[in-house]
Amino acid sequence: MTFDDFMRLPPYSLAQREKERLLLPALIDVTAHHCTRCPPFARVVAASAPAYAEARHLIDLPFLPVSLFKTHGLQSVGSTDVISLLTSSGTSTGETSRIAVDAVTADRQASALTSLVGHVLGSRRLPMLVVDSKAVITSPALMSARGAGVLGMMRFGRQPFFALDEDMKPDVRGVRAFLDRFGQAPFFLFGFTFVVWRFFQQVLDQGLDLSNGILLHGGGWKRLQQEAVDNATFKRVLREKSGLCRVHNFYGMVEQLGGIFLEGDDGLLHPPLFGDIIIRDVDTLQEAPLGQPGLIQVLSIVPLSYPGHSLLTEDIGMLHHVDGASSGWRGKAFSVLGRAPQVTLRGCSDAVDFGALGDG
Repeated sequence: MTFDDFMRLPPYSLAQREKERLLLPALIDVTAHHCTRCPPFARVVAASAPAYAEARHLIDLPFLPVSLFKTHGLQSVGSTDVISLLTSSGTSTGETSRIAVDAVTADRQASALTSLVGHVLGSRRLPMLVVDSKAVITSPALMSARGAGVLGMMRFGRQPFFALDEDMKPDVRGVRAFLDRFGQAPFFLFGFTFVVWRFFQQVLDQGLDLSNGILLHGGGWKRLQQEAVDNATFKRVLREKSGLCRVHNFYGMVEQLGGIFLEGDDGLLHPPLFGDIIIRDVDTLQEAPLGQPGLIQVLSIVPLSYPGHSLLTEDIGMLHHVDGASSGWRGKAFSVLGRAPQVTLRGCSDAVDFGALGDG
């Protein structure tokens, strides 16, 4: 199946076995694409999974530690083809990933997001309340994963209103005017989790009715965990203060934009047809059984301009069930439990001296 073939199918419509049957050859093709265009990645594959083309399961495919993008400029296109260079927040270490995006990958990211967000919002573009400051998309100093995320989501809304001013203070009067105009029908809210929780509270405290809203939010959980705010608390406060019930968390990262994992009605995260996750045992890197925590590996056929299609993250997650969602979202269902403390990666990191890879 081609990328366009995947885009024509509803993103959670196939059982896991059928999905893997289609996804595995597509990921093998993407791996081959990067091997021929990114010499450092090809060296990793040659050392860790030289027979990847004969892989019979997703877990047999090679991967990169996501932290590698903080130290190496890995890309599979020439510099003249790069239309944007995205950076991560660097919240944990102060180091940022550098992700080179070309026009083809940007189009694929947009198509992937359209498939996923449309599954939650429907086909119509809804009035949009952006829970952030407009400066996040207008100031070059702030244009990182957060700004890219806001810009990416704005294509799914119309007549966007930014709920925070340049000082990150809530514009309560403006939000009230937005709700007076659009609040009697479905509308779209988007914001990063920490921003929604920390800076939107003054709006929530006004008792405004957000019950017709559909909120997509993600990122920033590390900060909230320090305040003992989990997903259940986040949802409960929004519901009690504003009547907002349709709330979908998502898990994603700048290193694999377009391949976000949305929260279903079961409160768990779901990989789409064009991507997947593997939970790997922290010590052995073998696939962890159902219900056992481990490192999250994320897979996606979206990125072609950089080898970000198979990444071992530094996040701990757990697989809860497969093809068991009552809402009809088939495939795997998982949760993110937190950040792995000082993980020492084995497997491919034992075989390859990443420090000697170089950038080209």
